[in-house]
Amino acid sequence: MTSFDLSIFKDYDIRGTYPDQLNEAFVTAIAHAIVRQFHPTSVAVCRDMRTSGPQLMSALIEGFTSLGVNVFDAGVSGTEIAYFIAGTKSYDLILMLSASHNPPEYNGLKIMQKGPKGVNSDNGLFAVRDHINEGLLPLAATPGRVTTIDIWPEWKQKVLSLVDIACFKPLKIVADAGNGMAGKLVPIIFEGLPFVVTPLYFELDGSFPHHTPNPLIEENNRDLIAKIRESQADIGLAFDGDADRAFVIDDTGRFISGTVITALLAKYFLQKHPGSVILYSAVCGRIVPETVEAAGGQSKRVRVGHSYMKNYMREYDAIFGGEHSGHYYHRDYYFSETGVGTALMILELMSRDGRKLSDIVDEFEKYPASGELNFTVPDTRAVMDKLKTSHTHAVSVDELDGLSIWYTDWWFNVRASHTEPLLRLNVEANTKTILDRETQTLVETIESEGGKRKE
Repeated sequence: MTSFDLSIFKDYDIRGTYPDQLNEAFVTAIAHAIVRQFHPTSVAVCRDMRTSGPQLMSALIEGFTSLGVNVFDAGVSGTEIAYFIAGTKSYDLILMLSASHNPPEYNGLKIMQKGPKGVNSDNGLFAVRDHINEGLLPLAATPGRVTTIDIWPEWKQKVLSLVDIACFKPLKIVADAGNGMAGKLVPIIFEGLPFVVTPLYFELDGSFPHHTPNPLIEENNRDLIAKIRESQADIGLAFDGDADRAFVIDDTGRFISGTVITALLAKYFLQKHPGSVILYSAVCGRIVPETVEAAGGQSKRVRVGHSYMKNYMREYDAIFGGEHSGHYYHRDYYFSETGVGTALMILELMSRDGRKLSDIVDEFEKYPASGELNFTVPDTRAVMDKLKTSHTHAVSVDELDGLSIWYTDWWFNVRASHTEPLLRLNVEANTKTILDRETQTLVETIESEGGKRKE
């Protein structure tokens, strides 16, 4: 039996490098394991623009059809297209072949059920992993059929229904697709809207010749910020590789954190839906629950991760949920992410408000924050234990997601990444002085356990 690297099964998706970790043989084995676990009769499949996508998709489709499963192929799409399919169609499973923001040598697979309901380590993903060692299933006497589906017109209509198009003003926008799927999605959605859009890197190219499609890395936004200033644009939009996340840079060239966007959109939704539930992930800053409370809503702090968030969104019937990483979830979009839909909501609130985005955002920039600091560490548990024992006098400690420790004037969260072999640290404080002091101490503690900073 062929040996596969099962470490690429993460908490809520599959992600590894091609072809050493993830290849055609492994994808075929995954298809067989999925059939063992879920017994689907029909699956929909999508992929992004990564260079390994065509060959991996062929293997995935062949794996399913050889077992008699009918496959509905949506082609080259953003992940939010997969969510739309899962929310509107009756296929048993929907699979998205993508590695989101990871470098070009990566690819991966998200699995979801109708709804969409994310398949994660708690509800079937690790069971799929364990089935890999059982080998391939016998082939079906009658292969499944492959049907190409065109979902774009329905999807566009849905996304535009999320906002009040009539209030849009002719804002000047610079949009950086990073050679990812936003290069296809943004033109479809923005056609006919009164915006003046300057596109950057809209050509689909999985080798990412200009920069990796990860706007959380500061240098990746350099060209976008320069173009905003050069063109005196009202806003800059940046998207990750599969375009389910939208990031915002204001008219001054300032990157707006996911925490602040979550607070901004929470206020937006509570004005439209008073008293609603707003979710925020464990690493979001204090401005989020404070904003929700001030606006008369109900805030719920929950675990990080797209499949977990979707399940929490349904459990609480939340109108909106936000993560510091730039994932934003919408009840009216099947409790899922829509990168372009989120961008339109920001543009709607700007159009309604009339002020510069920088002025709108200033009221939410209350607490200095470190941003996400990443480390490679030899032993995650040892670092967590060291940090916990170093803060026995904290006001509160919780392990909802990783380790969060709270004091009266600052707090931090440290957690293992679900998608990369990294330890992630987020620190927030009442003042810059406190932030710098405590961040330095935390970094020194992590480094004392063999941690190395990864930019």
